[in-house]
Amino acid sequence: MVPGEENQLVPKEDVFWRCRQNIFDEMKKKFLQIENAAEEPRVLCIIQDTTNSKTVNERITLNLPASTPLRKLFEDVANKVGYINGTFDLVWGNGINTADMAPLDHTSDKSLLDASFEPGKKNFLHLTDKDGEQPQILLEDSSAGDDSVHDRFIGPLPREGSVGSTSDYVSQNYSYSSILNKSETGYVGLVNQAMTCYLNSLLQTLFMTPEFRNALYKWEFEESEEDPVTSIPYQLQRLFVLLQTSKKRAIETTDVTRSFGWDSSEAWQQHDVQELCRVMFDALEQKWKQTEQADLINELYQGKLKDYVRCLECGYEGWRIDTYLDIPLVIRPYGSSQAFASVEEALHAFIQPEILDGPNQYFCERCKKKCDARKGLRFLHFPYLLTLQLKRFDFDYTTMHRIKLNDRMTFPEELDMSTFIDVEDEKSPQTESCTDSGAENEGSCHSDQMSNDFSNDDGVDEGICLESNSGTEKISKPGLEKNSLIYELFSVMVHSGSAAGGHYYACIKSFSDEQWYSFNDQHVSRITQEDIKKTHGGSSGSRGYYSSAFASSTNAYMLIYRLKDPARNAKFLEVDEYPEHIKNLVQRERELEEQEKRQREIERNTCKIKLFCLHPVKQVMMENKLEVHKDKTLKEAVEMAYKMMDLEEVIPMDCCRLVKYDEFHDYLERSYEGEEDTPMGLLLGGVKSTYMFDLLLETRKPDQVFQSYKPGEVMVKVHVVDLKAESVAAPVTVRAYLNQTVAEFKQLISKAIYLPAETMRIVLERCYNDLRLLTVPSKTLKAEGFFRSNKVFVESSETLDYQMAFTDSHLWKLLDRHANTIRLFVLLPEQSPGSYSKRTACQKAGGDSGNVEDDCERVKGPVGSLKSVEAILEESTEKLKSLSLQQQQDGDNGDSSKSTETSDFENIESPLNERDSSASVDNRELEQHIQTSDPENFQSEERSDSDVNNDRSTSSVDSDILSSSHSSDTLCNADNAQIPLANGLDSHSITSSRRTKANEGKKETWDTAEEDSGTDSEYDESGKSRGEIQYMYFKAEPYAADEGSGEGHKWLMVHVDKRITLAAFKQHLEPFVGVLSSHFKVFRVYASNQEFESVRLNETLSSFSDDNKITIRLGRALKKGEYRVKVYQLLVNEQEPCKFLLDAVFAKGMTVRQSKEELIPQLREQCGLELSIDRFRLRKKTWKNPGTVFLDYHIYEEDINISSNWEVFLEVLDGVEKMKSMSQLAVLSRRWRPSEMKLDPFQEVVLESSSVDELREKLSEISGIPLEDIEFAKGRGTFPCDISVLDIHQDLDWNPKVSTLNVWPLYICDDGAVIFYRDKTEELMELTDEQRNELMKKESSRLQKTGHRVTYSPRKEKALKIYLDGAPNKDLTQD
Repeated sequence: MVPGEENQLVPKEDVFWRCRQNIFDEMKKKFLQIENAAEEPRVLCIIQDTTNSKTVNERITLNLPASTPLRKLFEDVANKVGYINGTFDLVWGNGINTADMAPLDHTSDKSLLDASFEPGKKNFLHLTDKDGEQPQILLEDSSAGDDSVHDRFIGPLPREGSVGSTSDYVSQNYSYSSILNKSETGYVGLVNQAMTCYLNSLLQTLFMTPEFRNALYKWEFEESEEDPVTSIPYQLQRLFVLLQTSKKRAIETTDVTRSFGWDSSEAWQQHDVQELCRVMFDALEQKWKQTEQADLINELYQGKLKDYVRCLECGYEGWRIDTYLDIPLVIRPYGSSQAFASVEEALHAFIQPEILDGPNQYFCERCKKKCDARKGLRFLHFPYLLTLQLKRFDFDYTTMHRIKLNDRMTFPEELDMSTFIDVEDEKSPQTESCTDSGAENEGSCHSDQMSNDFSNDDGVDEGICLESNSGTEKISKPGLEKNSLIYELFSVMVHSGSAAGGHYYACIKSFSDEQWYSFNDQHVSRITQEDIKKTHGGSSGSRGYYSSAFASSTNAYMLIYRLKDPARNAKFLEVDEYPEHIKNLVQRERELEEQEKRQREIERNTCKIKLFCLHPVKQVMMENKLEVHKDKTLKEAVEMAYKMMDLEEVIPMDCCRLVKYDEFHDYLERSYEGEEDTPMGLLLGGVKSTYMFDLLLETRKPDQVFQSYKPGEVMVKVHVVDLKAESVAAPVTVRAYLNQTVAEFKQLISKAIYLPAETMRIVLERCYNDLRLLTVPSKTLKAEGFFRSNKVFVESSETLDYQMAFTDSHLWKLLDRHANTIRLFVLLPEQSPGSYSKRTACQKAGGDSGNVEDDCERVKGPVGSLKSVEAILEESTEKLKSLSLQQQQDGDNGDSSKSTETSDFENIESPLNERDSSASVDNRELEQHIQTSDPENFQSEERSDSDVNNDRSTSSVDSDILSSSHSSDTLCNADNAQIPLANGLDSHSITSSRRTKANEGKKETWDTAEEDSGTDSEYDESGKSRGEIQYMYFKAEPYAADEGSGEGHKWLMVHVDKRITLAAFKQHLEPFVGVLSSHFKVFRVYASNQEFESVRLNETLSSFSDDNKITIRLGRALKKGEYRVKVYQLLVNEQEPCKFLLDAVFAKGMTVRQSKEELIPQLREQCGLELSIDRFRLRKKTWKNPGTVFLDYHIYEEDINISSNWEVFLEVLDGVEKMKSMSQLAVLSRRWRPSEMKLDPFQEVVLESSSVDELREKLSEISGIPLEDIEFAKGRGTFPCDISVLDIHQDLDWNPKVSTLNVWPLYICDDGAVIFYRDKTEELMELTDEQRNELMKKESSRLQKTGHRVTYSPRKEKALKIYLDGAPNKDLTQD
């Protein structure tokens, strides 16, 4: 046929260009649509799912063009959330249009703009139930009509070309938000507690087994006989009922595991599913004894096989009958590189006999000699439910690690087991049974292949002689089963991962609809036969030895078949067929689920917000969480808050109200006048997970009225300052507007605090210590920097102070001091001398420091508790004492030449030199008062070095401190003048203080950090105490602590400028402690009651905050160049070789011998050690390892690096010190005696060089072993390098081929290395099994006490156990 003109074929080029043109046209159309959409206003829709369909209510956001119809909005929401369109409603949320709560029409074509949606704003919608019914879940495969099951398969799927390792397991992206949606399959999943996927797989398989489920339902629990919590059958029954009736997507298994006696740690242990199956069946058998279900497991799962040995010469056969619950099938025979191709092939190999010949010949009882024999297994009976375990976990003897065999092994959907049954038991009358095969080995019926627990048979199968009649009877039973041994597969338990770990899930066929399902923890989905075939394992390549390494790691591990027998095959019980007790159980579980649903509904409608309340009596801010239903009114919420804060006995409820509060800014945002009946949901803006504000339960006195707080106002806390009394009053709250001027604000304050506005000065504290004087009357508060919550200081005196520059004024200095003053609670030591009056008497003593010390000594004399302190002070070394005296004299000379010029207002008030502050009328009088003060009173006492008196007690201070109201309102100084305490905002007492004279007319600056010390000295370079350089505000008064502090404890409440240095702070505490600042230590107490010593004396107290606690302990503090050192005793042959002795102080430039001299009296007094200076040594300590030996002439910081909190070993010597030079090397040797299986004590060997030959010579010299027979090895690990005597002979690297010790593999370059040595001619003792076990127990106990393990194990697996009494018996002797 010739084509006509109109049918002429179009050239390929024309087709190409037409296609290209069409594509361009489509793209142009799309761009136009996008351009038009960009110009159109858009509507932002925020939809909150408020239904109970999901555990976590989703919140979605859609940004749609304003012309979008409502029906399109519903379609987008349905697709986004996963619901079927038309099964839910959308209503306006609380954000906007709260009056219109009618649901939107899901069929309307009205645009969003016409439906009252606002472009450019957030439009809040709630997704709710439609007509009281929950939304229907959109089925994942509802639109899929093809067989593309890959997307529907829930289980972990293999990746192409992946390597079989733990990384091959691809975890699914499960949506936890849909955990309460029952799967579209109708089945319920199980929640994975952590690593309980193996348990979930088995439980789902048992649930999907009709015979097991029906039998479990028929069993009735008797609550009078057993606790339901520990009853395994009852908890399984409950679980099955929930799996059958629950509306949730997945349910928990915690009740079941609790009945096993497991705690939460078991959830993190992954076990073998086959092992769990056997253990669980055994537990059920124990629980079901003497019930109708007593033999259920055996009836369903138990089979029988014969283990036989037949003599090939006479035909004599010995055998025994074993039972089994599952058949373990080898994937790959031992030593073979070829895996079995199928289950059938593995079953044939399982029953394939082996020939015992050669050295393995069998001793025949009849022939009375060793003969060739045939040994094997025969199946006699198959169970109704046949369980096959594919032994994919093996041990690689090359790498000595467990491995997983991922080889391909197929299994049929229907398995004919008739070919494996024993129907030809060729017996003759001469055939006899024998029992030389031994008794049944429980847990194993074949040493090479079986690994199951086999229960003993009735006892009649063991050793029975098979005569003609009995043999015929045995054979006839299997013969009857010959035609009915077709099994159908219904469960495949799949493992994905490696031998080290992975994931289990189950593929199960439902007998109700013959459909396969994947039960993967929470998720249940439909699958097909193609998905089952993917679990065969293996790869597409040839099956070589290493093929499993490149195969998929997801493959079948356990297979369960059911016998096809219409007479026995059961169906699941229908609801009307349930026993009465199951019907009652179903009803109870439904009620519990409904109650849980109602509780979730209440939780979903409950507003949870922070609640604060300033206690009207204690004046302490209390905090709690208010949980109120959204429909509760404000009045009801106030009543709830009132009871929650326990104010019933304190104040009437009508004196309380709730106001909107901002805790961060301490700002009262608004009050709710006239809204007492408004629901809390509307007041708070709906139910939210978090709120951007809080609530405050505000209180008032009965004669007061509540102030109205309006939105837009700012809150100002006004503190009135009294310059004469030098006090700052408690705050008065004033509310103002940001657009008010400073002049208007002054009038507002004047009315509130009754001060004249004309002379009023207002100081705004914008942030910490940022003070700003408001001087421009016409400026607005907003321009001045006011915010939501503000703090101002107001002063309106008639003094001339306001004429001075603000930063030079008395007001600024007072506020500066107020801002930097903190309150500390100081716990004095129990040995603290005398009463406060005696201390003040000591303070008044005039003259030089020596006289002060004498006076203090007279005060301290009668106090018996101070004798130890005095003894410590007397033990100072003469050298350091004379040095300190020299520094004291230099300091006196320096003071005499001081200028009378005053420094800036750096103040301090101390009990050392208090004066009557009432004399300070104005700033000029104050200046003169400061100039006339006698700085000599601040002169520190003689700083003599002393030995350490360390309080090593670790007892902590009680963390609770009573309020400041317990302290006295006055403090008596030396002149008995009373100083009034101001009741300020922070309870800080702002009183007059004293300036120090400047040294040489120059202002002293902050202390600089020491260059050469981890801690700082209390003295400057001239020998003058650093505490004298700066004087800042300090005030201390006795404080009555709580009763828990114990007798003898004295507390101080100290108000101090936090810019003071620690050195100065310690000096002001001297009169209260009763000793010099150099003889006590300061410990900061943290919230956990942990104490840490503060040692950096030149640092300020800026890191401290109000109400911090400090503990004072007696003991000499550090000076410049000194370090605190912890001294431990090295006991090389003791079980615990490291013993703490004491804390000592070493100084830079001190020799080792000098430090030893200072240690001797301390060791005698504190540790009871009487040592001479040449009979002990000091050496480096690195954790528990002894290191470099310090020689007497070594100097700290020059020859030996030293740091704060340094640690050293003190080692007592048996004789004269052998270490004389740094070129020597001291090693610790220990002889190993193999013939006695014991180790000798350590002996030190001092080498002149690092030569191996010298080491051998020394070892030969101390042991008597011939030089050529010496073998040595370096110890491993930390000192003392413990190792089991069972391992030392072969585990250590004996006799390394090196000539020097400082090379690999020894690397012995420092003192303290451990060397084991032995005589190579000495034979290792041969141990019996009993001796070995006994020795292993002793070694295990010994090494565990020293913290060493017997052998290294990368991961110790925990045995799987089910405890029948519901709780494990803790064996404390086991590891």
